[in-house]
Amino acid sequence: MNNDTTISFVEIEGEETSDESLMIAHLAGDGRAFPLLVERYRTDLHRYLQRFLGSASAADDVFQETFLQIYLSASTFDVTRTLRPWLYTIASNKARDWYRHQKRRVALSLDKPMGHGENEFTLLDVVASKNKQPGDSMSALEESSCVKKVVDALPELHREILLMAYFQRFSYQQIADMLSIPLGTVKSRLHSAVALFADGWAQTTHETSKDHS
Repeated sequence: MNNDTTISFVEIEGEETSDESLMIAHLAGDGRAFPLLVERYRTDLHRYLQRFLGSASAADDVFQETFLQIYLSASTFDVTRTLRPWLYTIASNKARDWYRHQKRRVALSLDKPMGHGENEFTLLDVVASKNKQPGDSMSALEESSCVKKVVDALPELHREILLMAYFQRFSYQQIADMLSIPLGTVKSRLHSAVALFADGWAQTTHETSKDHS
């Protein structure tokens, strides 16, 4: 007897199969579905966790913990909704737990390109363009080090929202749902995060330029 919730072999192997369909297949007992879902997110989610935690090995652990939780909690997922925000909510919670247990601060990079083609930019570009003076000289290594230093000093809630908005490109509403905060709070918190980064960047690069003088 056919089950409407199962997916054929051809469908489940195809990249066009949605995350939600894979979850439905997993819940229906199809043993191929969950491993495919894990592989689908292996690169992007691991990259997100590594930026969040500042450690590849920690990202490995939290990635595994995340999908263990997904596996155990699969029956609670509402298959009429989008899986990705739910998955990243669990991953973020697991990362925060790891962070609290380790009692260490994270160093992130905000120099990842955003946008597309001629409209490509980085958060660093936005800040640097407002502070850079003629004759300024900073190597790529120094610049990266400064970025990490500034972000490391940000409060956790500001680091997290920068990751979600600038790296994972979640919408304001998705971030609000994931963090269980009002939409207005998302906007104000992100605005504050960028402002804090800009202030920290100005101070750090000023100190760096003094060291060169």
